[in-house]
Amino acid sequence: MAEQRVRVTWTKSAIGYAGNQKRTIAALGLRRLHQTVEHADGPAVRGMIATVCHLVRVEEVPAADGQKEASE
Repeated sequence: MAEQRVRVTWTKSAIGYAGNQKRTIAALGLRRLHQTVEHADGPAVRGMIATVCHLVRVEEVPAADGQKEASE
């Protein structure tokens, strides 16, 4: 089965927000505003996204049509 992925885009500045939210943005791999990164979908990543949901935009990444499943 193909691994689910999420695309996270930093849309709003973290200036004026708590330090843990700034550290969460950095832990997601976001360095500058409007940057986009992809992560494997899982509970840890979803928890980080929930912490900064007001600062980021999240999209589910559709699986590629021509991609074969690794478990076969």
